Amino acid sequence: MTKSILKALAGEKQKVPPIWMMRQAGRYLPEYRETRAKAGDFLSLCYNSELAAEVTLQPIRRYGFDAAILFADILLLPQALGSDLWFETGEGPRLSTVKTQADFDNLLKPEEINETLAPVYETVKILSQELPKETTLIGFAGAPWTVATYMVAGRGTPDQAPAHALKNENPDLFDDLIDLLVKGSIEYLSHQINAGAEVIKIFDSWAGSLKGKDFDKYALEPCKKIIAALKSKHPGVPIIAFPRQAGERYIGFAKKTGADCVALDDSVTADWIARNVQGDGCVQGNLASSHMVSGGAELVDETKKIVKSLSGGPHIFNLGHGITPDADPNNVQIMIDTIRSS
Repeated sequence: MTKSILKALAGEKQKVPPIWMMRQAGRYLPEYRETRAKAGDFLSLCYNSELAAEVTLQPIRRYGFDAAILFADILLLPQALGSDLWFETGEGPRLSTVKTQADFDNLLKPEEINETLAPVYETVKILSQELPKETTLIGFAGAPWTVATYMVAGRGTPDQAPAHALKNENPDLFDDLIDLLVKGSIEYLSHQINAGAEVIKIFDSWAGSLKGKDFDKYALEPCKKIIAALKSKHPGVPIIAFPRQAGERYIGFAKKTGADCVALDDSVTADWIARNVQGDGCVQGNLASSHMVSGGAELVDETKKIVKSLSGGPHIFNLGHGITPDADPNNVQIMIDTIRSS
């Protein structure tokens, strides 16, 4: 029996769309917080294969989502390439920066990442054995542009200004960094597939800050290269691309990159998606994460509206971005019940 997510990614329209959530394993769940406390800190949790598999499984046990996404972080790749990575409590990730040629020259080659990332591959292997047979296992990586913004700034920034400055002031260096991340992502994702990942998702969380030709060069083209390489090595594995806040540039993104599905944020409406994007194939999204906090009639109404608007083609129901730590777990169940009873 073909899994519902894989049916959608193959272009099949289904009466009830399959469901999963970005960041579905996370701080909104009490069982996650307990497991993270056992691990000691976030990075220790990412690199403890047994515990990382456990938190990946927790939302599947609780909610019966149609897919599980590997518990990891997009910044594990730059760490494996030689960047220092740590997390400041309450403030998020910090990295050693790549701003000069000397900084870049200190990074490792793409084929040298796998020793550091071996625990992640082991997590995938565990999940491929322990997940219910009907649940699809999704592997992932951050897109080169988004990962580069953290590597240049050393942290998340509101407008990605340090990365924009480097690409404008030293384009050769920035292009080399993007190329390294393309090759590193191919290596990383290919190993996830070999370990048992059935679908791959590429998260470009900061794609929306790229405009015009920069969007093509730093969001579209790297994604296209990664997908082409993965399709060559693993022709049966579908790929979801998420160029967040791409706006009008969502149109045609799947065709131009070779992605099997494009995920969309909630800055565009489901009706707009149906008119402009779904004609090219599967779409994923796009309930605002805030509904997981506020709940109520608006959650139910908006969920029904998205399901109805996107019922004319292949659709994977998801949020427009990751679920937030202040979300009410009960609202997640309400969302799922609403979708499955529509």
